[in-house]
Amino acid sequence: MTRARLSLNGKWMLKYFPEGTLEPRSPEELAALDLIPIEAEVPGNVELDLVRAGVIEDPFIGLNSRELRPYEFYQWWYEREFVVPSDWKGRDFELVFHGLDTIATIWLNGQRIGDTRNMLIRHRFRVTEYLKYGESNHIAVRISSPINAARQYQYEPITWSWEDRGEVLWIRKAGHMYGWDIAPRIVSAGIWRPVEIVERPVNDIESLYYWTHHVGDEKATVGVYYQFRTDTPFLNGLSLRFRGRCGDAEFTLEKPVEFIAGRLLIEVHRPQLWWPKGYGEPNLYTVTCELLRDGRVIAQRVDRIGIRTAELVRTELAGDSGDFHIRINNKRIMVKGSNWVPVDALHSRDAERIPKVVDLFDDLGCNMLRIWGGGVYEDDLLYDLCDEKGIMIWQDFAFACAMFPQKDEFFEQVRAEAQDFIERVRNHPSLVVYCGDNEIDMLLVQDGLQAEYNRISREILPEMVRRCDPYRAYVPSSPYISPEANKYGMNYHHYTPEQHLWGPRDYFKSRFFSENSAHFIGEIGYHGCPNASSIKRFISPDKLWPYHDNDEWRWHSVEHWQKNRRHYDRNELMANQVREYFGMIPDNLEEFALASQICQAEAKKFFIEQARMRKPRCTGILWWNVIDCWPQFSDAVVDYYFAKKLAYHYIKRVQVPVCVMLGELEGWSQPVVVVNDTLEDVHVSYSIRDYDTDEIVSSGSLLIPADGNLVVDRIKGFRGEHKLFIIKWEVDGKEYGNHYCRVYPPVSFEVYRKWLAAIADLPFPFDAAKVAK
Repeated sequence: MTRARLSLNGKWMLKYFPEGTLEPRSPEELAALDLIPIEAEVPGNVELDLVRAGVIEDPFIGLNSRELRPYEFYQWWYEREFVVPSDWKGRDFELVFHGLDTIATIWLNGQRIGDTRNMLIRHRFRVTEYLKYGESNHIAVRISSPINAARQYQYEPITWSWEDRGEVLWIRKAGHMYGWDIAPRIVSAGIWRPVEIVERPVNDIESLYYWTHHVGDEKATVGVYYQFRTDTPFLNGLSLRFRGRCGDAEFTLEKPVEFIAGRLLIEVHRPQLWWPKGYGEPNLYTVTCELLRDGRVIAQRVDRIGIRTAELVRTELAGDSGDFHIRINNKRIMVKGSNWVPVDALHSRDAERIPKVVDLFDDLGCNMLRIWGGGVYEDDLLYDLCDEKGIMIWQDFAFACAMFPQKDEFFEQVRAEAQDFIERVRNHPSLVVYCGDNEIDMLLVQDGLQAEYNRISREILPEMVRRCDPYRAYVPSSPYISPEANKYGMNYHHYTPEQHLWGPRDYFKSRFFSENSAHFIGEIGYHGCPNASSIKRFISPDKLWPYHDNDEWRWHSVEHWQKNRRHYDRNELMANQVREYFGMIPDNLEEFALASQICQAEAKKFFIEQARMRKPRCTGILWWNVIDCWPQFSDAVVDYYFAKKLAYHYIKRVQVPVCVMLGELEGWSQPVVVVNDTLEDVHVSYSIRDYDTDEIVSSGSLLIPADGNLVVDRIKGFRGEHKLFIIKWEVDGKEYGNHYCRVYPPVSFEVYRKWLAAIADLPFPFDAAKVAK
């Protein structure tokens, strides 16, 4: 059953030149030009090859990425030789590019076999007739300038980009590559994912789609859609056999089939259900499907699935009767997670970084990640890891912050893209909701238009979800502005159940943050300076300090235009957040980084606690964000080099399933709140200590009901007192910790530095002396 595969990863040769200065129309004409190649790595990005060849400096350092602008107009030619085994002759093969960026033409042994125009999906070409068996084969890939390609289109007033990057509109590349407020402008090119020659057997199971039809205590029903191909005459004697195993649990079904496509239901007794993190085990079944002819296996496929139902329950408007929540196996889930942004601005490095980044989400206690629409459709590895760890996925389609072409020509590209992606990921239990885009509803409404004008999110993408994955939820945009909410114009944000809470980004306890109407928070963030040691890795020594009037700090904040400026300075914003909290801005890098990280850590802790204490009205928070895609000043809690900021440690403590928190002071007292985000009643013993007096101001031992959220006490207090409270609790013999700073700006920086040592010593400890260093 093993199909033949030949990897074409590894060393290639790369030739390049400004597009239009030379005009080779084939590999033969290219060879006649006598260009000197450099060595290229596949998977790879051309910038990495240029760095290795000594042509350019590391684009992640200083202002180096500014110098890449000319290369956006280059043409790139990849070439290599390979040998196909002689005993492969007589079989059918296809050439598969798992990621090709972007406008490409492919030749095999001098024959042009195809073209591509989409970086985000797989491309397959039948190559059996072009291969030489037992001999050397030559492959060439020409990649043209995406900027020049974008110049060939006609643009209309309805199409535009918030980042003022119109080149993103027609060319299907990851949007952030043209420049974003979280990513540099590195337009790039390359064979960025693996490429291989794969056998196409005459008998093969071409498609399997699993969904959970029903779950109960004793029995579940799994649905299967199948399609296969076979050379069996008259389709006689065929059957499909399914065998699934999860630990000691198993199921088997064999069914005669009389056509190449169909669907069936499998009953699973005493099913091992898949649950998200904090609600149970993420049980996975390994399912083997075999195609049999007269009892003999002629094709086989193995998948890993989870048995679970998933629903998105939502209303069109926020309010007392509003709602927006995830249900898994008929149970409401309190979502605690973060936004997944590109893990590297140069995507050929994604695969090596994904496991470490998923480990961060897991360690932080995240039970959901939202794959933001300005990046790529991620590698299968991410979905596999989330399946295993019980991390749910909210999946944006790759459209963000721009109104894309509303033409049939573009719609056909979108349909093909969506189908390829959906069919690749639809069997993953971690994937619970598709979303049409990121913030395009906002873009339209803030421009005085109707969100419904976007046919991509209203017609094309929901059509493809219905066709390819009809049992999974879909929401048109994040945030989705319904026709009812659209009626409120620029005040729409008070009426959408799911909200992105950015606003003025002032004091994190201001009314904007503390009195929001969100049922579900899809984005919320706060700046935090990277560690000083990290800054020294990407900012030139003479530009380390001060931060203001500093072109390298601005470039890494991110301002990605050659001439223009962002309408606000993100570094000044970060500094103002420090001034707001501490009443001053430190005059050196190390203390500035520490002060900024304290502000970010307290802010994000507050956002998460507020969301949890407002349960069940608020059903989830996806804060922005875990890690950066390049070295920068941002909202991330881990920098590009995997150095953790203070917020990482605070967030880890307040995202545990059972948490003790202090609410805000009101009427000279503040509530002690215990939240239980599990499906079981939990016994909790807790104490809250005044750090200055060592007095226990509240304690107790009590039973918190499943999915409970209880005010268990109130402690007296006054706004004029600045106090630190140390919170500890125990569940099932394990200790947890949290803290609360009863402070009102300005806060003494020196006092907080003393408090930090006590905060660091709580369960899930960290080294206070190393924070921001």
